Amino acid sequence: MPYLILFGWFMAGVFAANAIPHLVAGLMGRAFQSPFASPPGKGLSSSRTNVLWGFANVAVAWLLLSQAGQFQWRQPLHAGAVMLGAVLISLRLASHFGALHGGNEPGRK
Repeated sequence: MPYLILFGWFMAGVFAANAIPHLVAGLMGRAFQSPFASPPGKGLSSSRTNVLWGFANVAVAWLLLSQAGQFQWRQPLHAGAVMLGAVLISLRLASHFGALHGGNEPGRK
């Protein structure tokens, strides 16, 4: 299997996982960090911006899964590549946003 296809599926997992916090915050009507805020990734963007950014991430994930190779969820290597991308970006985002919202050191003020 070509590594570039596996990397595409890995990135699909990254984009899919990145869509979740933006969609959740946006659908709840809450401001949340986005690349369009000032400063990018730290300032807050509107709920509408986050909904649009979340769906843009979903669209990219779908494009990568549908266009890169012959993706099949039942194939462990295929699903593993997506899940690895999702887990790694989720841990990175948890660290980044935890620093902004106090989640890295709960109980401290």
